[in-house]
Amino acid sequence: MQNWLLPEYVDDMLPDEAWGIERMRAQFLELMRKSGYQLVAPPLLEYAESLLIDGSADMDLRTFKLVDQLSGRTLALRADITPQVARIDAHLLNRQGVTRLCYAGSVLHTQPIGLTRTRELLQIGAELYGHGGLESDQEIQQLMLQSLALLGVKDVHLDLGHVGVFRALISHAKISKELENELFAALQSKDSASLQTLAQPLEATLRNALLALPILYGNCDYVLAKARKMLPDYAEIRSALEDLQNISSKLQPLVSSVGIDLADLRGYHYHSGMVFAAYHAGSHDAIALGGRYDDLGKCFGRARAATGFSMDLRQLYRLLPPQTARLGICAPRLDDAALFDKITQLRASGEAVVVDLLGDAKLRKELQCDRELVLRDGVWQVVAL
Repeated sequence: MQNWLLPEYVDDMLPDEAWGIERMRAQFLELMRKSGYQLVAPPLLEYAESLLIDGSADMDLRTFKLVDQLSGRTLALRADITPQVARIDAHLLNRQGVTRLCYAGSVLHTQPIGLTRTRELLQIGAELYGHGGLESDQEIQQLMLQSLALLGVKDVHLDLGHVGVFRALISHAKISKELENELFAALQSKDSASLQTLAQPLEATLRNALLALPILYGNCDYVLAKARKMLPDYAEIRSALEDLQNISSKLQPLVSSVGIDLADLRGYHYHSGMVFAAYHAGSHDAIALGGRYDDLGKCFGRARAATGFSMDLRQLYRLLPPQTARLGICAPRLDDAALFDKITQLRASGEAVVVDLLGDAKLRKELQCDRELVLRDGVWQVVAL
C-alpha cells in the first residue's frame, strides 16, 4: 500500500482551504472576545472516563481509545470539547458567578457523521455557565446565529426543541430505564412503528402523547398550538412550550426560518432543557448544534447551570462559495539593502512578498503572485506581472 494514502474520511487541508478556515477561526474568536467569552484550549487526549460522561452509547462508539503506557489506564481522543470545558469550569476556574468560555480545536470520530464529512473536525463553540434562565439560552443561540452570519453562511433554518417534554412524559409514566432508552431510540429515528409497539402498555394519555411527538415538527406557531392540544397539561410541559414560544419569536429576525421539533432528543443523555440545531438550505446535516445541560458538571462534583453550542469549521467552509485567494508580490533574490527594506515595508502593510529563489520564469506561476518588484530609476517598485 502506498504510504502517502490517508485513512478513509481523513483529509489534508491544502493552502486555500487551510488559510480560509484559519481566517474563519480568527473571525469567530474575535467575535467571542468582543462578546465577553474567554478562550480555553483543553488537551486532545484525556482519561476516557473524563470524556465519556454523558451515558451515550453513540459517543462511546464515536471515541478513539488507547492504553496509556505510563499509567496503564485507558485514554481517549476527544470526540467533543464540551465535557472538557465543563471540567475546566467545575474545577480549574471554580467561579461562583456567570462564566463565559469559548474554544477552537480538533476532535476525532471513529465514524464520520455523514457521507461527506471528515472524521477530524475543527470544532468551535461557546459555553455559558452559572445562569439557568431564558436570557442565557437566548444569548447563546443569538451568538451562534451571529457567528454563522459573520462566517458567511446564509439561508439558515433553526430548529428548536426541548428535552423537558420527553422527560416529563417519562417521569409521569414511571417506566424502566430500559424502556425509556428504547422509546428514546425510536423517537430519535422517528420509527413510528416501533414507537407504537413500545408505548402500547402505557396509559392512554401518555401513549398518545409519545406517539404525537414525531409529528410535532414544523412551523413554530402551528406546532406549539398543536402541542398544547395533544400533550398532557403538565407544569413541566407548559413551561417548556412557553420557553420555546418566547425564544422563537426573538430569534426569527436572525434566520430565514424557525421551526419546532419536539422529537429532537439529540444529546438527551446530558441535555436538560432547550436544544437547537441550525441547518443550511439544501443540506440535511445540521451545521451547528447546542442546548442546555445543567447536570453535565455533576460527574466532576460540581453541577452548574450551563448552555452552549458547537460547529465544525471544515463543514462550514465547504458551504461557502469559492474564495479568490489574494495573490502576492514576487521579489528577486538579491543581496540588496534597499530591496530588503522595501520587502519589509510591504509585509508590514499586509502584503505577501515571495522571494523567487529559483528565478525560473517557467515556475513563477507556482509562487501565487500577480505583481513583482522591479528596480526602476534606482527605486524598487511594485508592478503588475
